[in-house]
Amino acid sequence: MHNAPRPLLVDWQWQQRAACRGMNSATFFSPTGERGRARRVREDRARRICAGCEVRTVCAATALRHGETYGVWGGLSRDERRRLDHEAAGG
Repeated sequence: MHNAPRPLLVDWQWQQRAACRGMNSATFFSPTGERGRARRVREDRARRICAGCEVRTVCAATALRHGETYGVWGGLSRDERRRLDHEAAGG
């Protein structure tokens, strides 16, 4: 049986309710060359925003499902998502 394709918008409607909606994306995505303390401070700021977000879980799950390699999604940094992927793969 053939499954009809779902409209892509359905997969992303949760973003309408995101706490970060309309915010500067620089809070969630690191500029070129950002390292160390500057990265930790920016990621902590992003996590505080995510902590109170009603769609945090679906945001993080979306990033994991799509293999998102940049930014903080659902309170998870790139490195945290990599660890979760590694653990899920049995590593």
